[in-house]
Amino acid sequence: MLASGFSFVGVTGLVRWLGTDLPAAQGAFLRFAFGVMFLLPTLGPVLRGGFAPGAMRLFALRGAVHTVAVICWFYAMARLPVAEVTAIGYLNPVLVTVGAAVFLGEKLAMRRILAVCVAILGALVILRPGVREVTDGHLAQVAAAFGFAGSYLVAKRLSGMASAGAVVAMMSLMVTLGLAPFALAVWVPVTPAQLAALAGVAAFATSGHYCMTRAFAVAPLTVTQPVTFLQLLWATLLGMIVFHETVDVWVLAGGGVIIAAVSYITWREAVLNRRGITPPVLATKS
Repeated sequence: MLASGFSFVGVTGLVRWLGTDLPAAQGAFLRFAFGVMFLLPTLGPVLRGGFAPGAMRLFALRGAVHTVAVICWFYAMARLPVAEVTAIGYLNPVLVTVGAAVFLGEKLAMRRILAVCVAILGALVILRPGVREVTDGHLAQVAAAFGFAGSYLVAKRLSGMASAGAVVAMMSLMVTLGLAPFALAVWVPVTPAQLAALAGVAAFATSGHYCMTRAFAVAPLTVTQPVTFLQLLWATLLGMIVFHETVDVWVLAGGGVIIAAVSYITWREAVLNRRGITPPVLATKS
């Protein structure tokens, strides 16, 4: 999980370095195109093997939701400090918890409802509407959090219809196809340095997901989840050292509140283990 956290901070750092020189849709498309190249050895067997009835509709739905989320994330990452994007991103598992209750019929006990309310309070501490300007970058990152949560919920439905490898491979393929028209509509020339950075983003993201999967296989969420929250520390240091961003105490405080709420939900999932309740995971990423 420590290696996974470093990998995902590498993703955010490279996208932050790219800035606004590339449109968000184009940057996201190139990142996923590189990801599909990495997954080509697995895509062929997956497509030839076929899918259960109804699976393709869910793959398409997840691709559409994830496409919007990725565009929003790239847009926010180019305009907000690294730590701020990371802190708001911690809303993902909270939104997954709410979505599982609304769309999958899972029970949402009072203590979990209170934890969700605390997490929302943490988000308000970060955004501070009325106290400071809430920019389009902030709104984009909040939208991305909703989108990634929706993508994870669809993936949960797909987990009973296809293998984990097929779900990941098809997500990459569908998102690449979904991003293509948006990218072509705003296409600008790309430099070799930008291509290299986006290839690095794809490599870091692949590494992050692989390390996270390995960690989940050998340790419970109560062990792995807290390590994930170190990403906020790494992201803050990255912003300070590389991008000379000032440390916003309110962002750290709000992120801490969200982390506390997610940690409580994770602990409750351990207590209620094997009762069919969706575990809150960080629905990552781009």
